[in-house]
Amino acid sequence: GGLGNTHFKSSTNRSPRKATKGTPGESRNLRLELKVLADVGLLGMPNAGKSTLIRSVSAAKPKVADYPFTTLVPNLGVVKVDRYRSFVMADIPGLIEGAAEGAGLGIRFLKHLARTRLLLHVVDIAPPDSSDPVEAVDAIAAELDKFSPALAEQERWLVLNKCDLLQGEELAQVSEDILDRLGWDGEIFHISAATGEGCQELIYALMNAIEERRLRETEDPSYAEQQRELRARLELEAREKVQELKRQRRLASEEGAADDDDFDDDDDHDIEIIYER
Repeated sequence: GGLGNTHFKSSTNRSPRKATKGTPGESRNLRLELKVLADVGLLGMPNAGKSTLIRSVSAAKPKVADYPFTTLVPNLGVVKVDRYRSFVMADIPGLIEGAAEGAGLGIRFLKHLARTRLLLHVVDIAPPDSSDPVEAVDAIAAELDKFSPALAEQERWLVLNKCDLLQGEELAQVSEDILDRLGWDGEIFHISAATGEGCQELIYALMNAIEERRLRETEDPSYAEQQRELRARLELEAREKVQELKRQRRLASEEGAADDDDFDDDDDHDIEIIYER
């Protein structure tokens, strides 16, 4: 730095008003990337009921409507299980087939699931368009693997939503058919996010699983290191995929083959705040 006015103080000038400039300091351009911190991430097709679920179990109030892509930005909600136990749930825009190549909105926000401990795959058990829930599950799983193999390795629980639309034997038959065709051997929950049926059982199971993982990471150094490596690989794969898609869009725009759809990952200012209930 330069010399301050005290440097020029003398017996005859006790309050000098003189100083010299210093040399220019360092300057640099930094690109900061925000990732939301959530324990549980919600996955699913548009209109599967993800936003209704997060509204049901937390005080988050994302827009809910009867058309696809109602959710345009990530929403976070703090789920309070009891007085001293809680976890954060993240809802991202719905995925569609081809999302890993840039179709739809979800690809822009999949990176926010990089630091979750567990994924909930929400499935509409009785879609109004008579689409196949099994095909929906397989399509999302394929998009996850294309986007990031590490993300596809994350533990996923299957949540069959809108079970209030089916009754008795029909619900049991449809559920059994879905599980058999998927060959699903993981956790499975039947809920109705709209009525709250089954939601309490789900959030208690989630809380217990999260606490078990936290405890294991504390007590088992090898497991903790394994989880750190998985998260680092996931974040790297997600960043590379987003950058690759940006380059493809930019190249297509420059060649006149497609319009620049303003695809970027500078979407963090649109993230909804965390709500507590």
